Amino acid sequence: MTKAKFYNELNENVRSLATRFRKGFITLSSLVVKSVKNQYRRSVLGIIWTVLNPLLTMLVMAFVFSSIFGRTGIDMDYPVYVLSGNIVFTLVSAGTTNAMTSIVNNYDLLYKTRVPFSVFPLAQIFTACVNFLFALIALVAVMLIRIPNGVTFHWSMLMILLPWLPAILLFSTGIGFFLATVFVRFRDIKHIYSVFTRLWMYLTPIFYSLTSLKLNETAMHIMQFNPLLHYLNYFRDVVMGNIPDWKAHAIIFGVGIASFLIGWAIFRLSRNKFILHI
Repeated sequence: MTKAKFYNELNENVRSLATRFRKGFITLSSLVVKSVKNQYRRSVLGIIWTVLNPLLTMLVMAFVFSSIFGRTGIDMDYPVYVLSGNIVFTLVSAGTTNAMTSIVNNYDLLYKTRVPFSVFPLAQIFTACVNFLFALIALVAVMLIRIPNGVTFHWSMLMILLPWLPAILLFSTGIGFFLATVFVRFRDIKHIYSVFTRLWMYLTPIFYSLTSLKLNETAMHIMQFNPLLHYLNYFRDVVMGNIPDWKAHAIIFGVGIASFLIGWAIFRLSRNKFILHI
């Protein structure tokens, strides 16, 4: 092969990859926009509900768990504490739950288009990300209201967008790929995962602190295996103005990358058989 021929083939391959990437990006963007619009098509409040929903949830949880059960062991303004936990958990649970059914729900497009199958779970994860960004508006609003109670803003909150958000999106995407693969063949996983997310919510300190549970050393060590705990602690730290150390960064990216690689590998190995089971 001559040098000129080699470079010509290389250029053609690069152009081909660029074209496929551009088509995939356009399709992904369209699916995200469509998904967001469908959520609020018949809603009177429309996308405003994305901001109101976490606020109302925060009010209910703050009242129940503050007035009835107490809030010991929490060194953060309680409404901000509850709301931060709620929007982080919703990002993961909503994104992965919707990604789980994305392949089956879009089976007609699998026949009509030649876009990568991975676009459909990714669209649901990014839709959850868009909703999360709107929910951040609710968090900022609550923090503004709670300024008289000692709440302050810190530049470290910018770390929510980078590096925290990419790390948790990697984590959620990996789970979404895995669930989408399993759901194609085993539809009962939808009900099982619903129960699991409910249990996951109660095992994650969204409205309580781990210290208030008075767990022994073994139980506390087991709780550390909850990956969402580390994402939530990182999120709350930067909201309070604390810069997480290198270990916290290593954990959130290590878990995120591992989740993504495992989920992607399972999805890629099974995608050719999707049509047979849908």
